[in-house]
Amino acid sequence: MISIRLATPNDKDYWDNYVQNHQECTPYHLFAWQEAILSAYGHKPCYLIAESDGILVGVLPLINLKIPLLEGKLISLPFCDLGGPLADSAEISDALKHFAKAKIKLKTSQIEYRENGNIVSPTDSELTGKKVRMILSLPNNSQELFSMFKSKLRSQINKANKNGLIYSIRAGSENNYLLNEFYQVIAENMRLLGSPVHSKKWFEKICENYRNNCIVAIVYHNKIPVAGGIVLISGNKASIPWASTIRKYNRLSPNMLLYWSLLEYCCDHGMTEFDFGRSTLGEGTYKFKAQWGALPRLLNWQHSDQALSPDLTRNKRSRPKLRKIAETIWCRLPLKLTVILGPQIRKFISL
Repeated sequence: MISIRLATPNDKDYWDNYVQNHQECTPYHLFAWQEAILSAYGHKPCYLIAESDGILVGVLPLINLKIPLLEGKLISLPFCDLGGPLADSAEISDALKHFAKAKIKLKTSQIEYRENGNIVSPTDSELTGKKVRMILSLPNNSQELFSMFKSKLRSQINKANKNGLIYSIRAGSENNYLLNEFYQVIAENMRLLGSPVHSKKWFEKICENYRNNCIVAIVYHNKIPVAGGIVLISGNKASIPWASTIRKYNRLSPNMLLYWSLLEYCCDHGMTEFDFGRSTLGEGTYKFKAQWGALPRLLNWQHSDQALSPDLTRNKRSRPKLRKIAETIWCRLPLKLTVILGPQIRKFISL
């Protein structure tokens, strides 16, 4: 007999122990994700626990993303690629979804699930344009990993070193002093991309709640931060939700050193899988991640009663004209203004 209930803050260790031992776990499934969302943006969690004879057999993380003047929706999970239930069986997973739809009484009828799809062949032309995660299996140590790379990739990493780039990488409480530099990099990069940036408080709360499961890396040129990334860890899996470079330094290959520093750290600290995050099969970011040896796995995003609408799979060329105009205007705004306005918009954008 399965019983389902809402999780409370007292369930954090209970929840995390289950997540970290589940084959399909991600860092986003950890309790820290909802703690960061609640404290940074105020979106309330609806985390469900399934138990059988007092033993935890499934979890479903949901966030109530309430947008002013709109209905809002429950999302599993916002601000990342993956969520959805983790359970001992498909039947328990379905029971959690049924409970969410039938029993959670909120002013929304929409539930969005962001789950894994199938592992796919990178040569399958029918999948071009689809959204995928890029997953790299890590060997026992970084030396072995480096030797697996093609000579062109190794030379690009070495080029960054020859160009005088250096990096700093820290985990847990030690990464606090790197956060200012990371935010400096990502805020400038997001402005140039025409996209609102997350609040600095959001990243502070991520570091605070993930603790030793959060890694921050910064690449420097002449002591100037030119690239930065954050990696989150669950069990032996690592994911990189945020990475940015300062465009005018790209000729020095800071991105290559940034990713190598994080891969090296994860490999030498017992990680067996590195998730490069979401890409469109066949496009530029996909090719960048594929050169490291990462393989694609389809993303399966759905509403509770239908497939998620075309946003996930459509090509950039099909973006509405209004969005392109907004991006053009945004990238021309002063950086300080985008840092003030951006977070007020970004907290309601679920991607």
